[in-house]
Amino acid sequence: MITEHLLNDAASAAVLSEWSTPAGYRIGVVTLNAPKTLNSLTLEMIDVMDPQMRAWAADEAIVAVYLRGSGDRAFCAGGDIQALYHSMQANHVAGARVDHYAETFFEREYRLDHLIHCFPKPVLCFGTGVVMGGGLGLLSASSHRVVTETSRVAMPEITIGLFPDAGGTALLSSMPGSLGLYLGLTGTHINGADALVSGLGRYLVRSEVRSTLEQALVALAWTGDADADGLALDAMLELLDGDAVDVRPDSLLAQHRNLIDAALGGVQGDYAATIAGVRSLPGGKWFDRGRANLESGCPATAGIVVEQLDRARNLSLAEMFRMELVIGTHCARNRDFAEGVRALLIDKDGAPAWTVNSLDALSRETVLGHFEAPWEENPLADLQD
Repeated sequence: MITEHLLNDAASAAVLSEWSTPAGYRIGVVTLNAPKTLNSLTLEMIDVMDPQMRAWAADEAIVAVYLRGSGDRAFCAGGDIQALYHSMQANHVAGARVDHYAETFFEREYRLDHLIHCFPKPVLCFGTGVVMGGGLGLLSASSHRVVTETSRVAMPEITIGLFPDAGGTALLSSMPGSLGLYLGLTGTHINGADALVSGLGRYLVRSEVRSTLEQALVALAWTGDADADGLALDAMLELLDGDAVDVRPDSLLAQHRNLIDAALGGVQGDYAATIAGVRSLPGGKWFDRGRANLESGCPATAGIVVEQLDRARNLSLAEMFRMELVIGTHCARNRDFAEGVRALLIDKDGAPAWTVNSLDALSRETVLGHFEAPWEENPLADLQD
């Protein structure tokens, strides 16, 4: 039996609570509570979570934070894309920035992600079901990243003219070999086993054991020492991971990793060679689907991904988020992102009219324009790792 103290309304978009442990400590709990939209991340959720996470970081009685989604279909399917679209479209129609929602969303989302990356206590994220975009940002920022046999993970921004953001730079650049470059360019969906191979996930447990995991989380012998508590949490999750071997799906990412590395190894930063590398991969349903995503996707996004991961080699985490905010702001102000969302989610005609009509027509100048700061001072200038 878990003793829970609610901190806000149980009907809130992000429900905050604290669970008491036998040792007298508490665990902070965030439940993304929008199951009808697969817990898509909204500015309202972010504005609820951020100050509470900061309060928990400073509270010595809080030993860990637990992030979960309402229902079993998704942890979080990404940002509230339709709200972003309406904000961008209002600006495009007016020919001026009359609606600041989109740019405000990016700034506050990245600030929250950076906070979780640098959190001084263990953060456990239960990434079951759909985990994409902004949801992947929350999962990848957490110290204890749990996936399940139902996890369906992707950064599909190539299909809507955005780019792998919300910490996507850190996530993709940290993956072994060329896996991050391939996934960022193709938006390929991966499963829980693939998440382990790529380093995104640390543990795979049965989706049905969430209640068991939560009971064990409360019962853990918490000490208040973050390092010791993190190790104890690791040991608990390793046991649950071991009990899930029989439901672990096959990893196509593991099967194809050598081919991906052979095609993309040594091309970092070279856009033409990178596109040629993806095109050179052999036929087959898995590669064909990824290649089709790239060929029909936004050319500017493809160029951004290549440049973003090349620059990541020399950046701190805070600098990565500042770079992402520059790119995200340009995406919000330019036409491709809104057009991609229109074609996929608004009109659903599947025929986006990208500003550049093919991968081969993309200019270096177009790509670099997305990396030029649009303000005198970056709104995330205060971030420190």
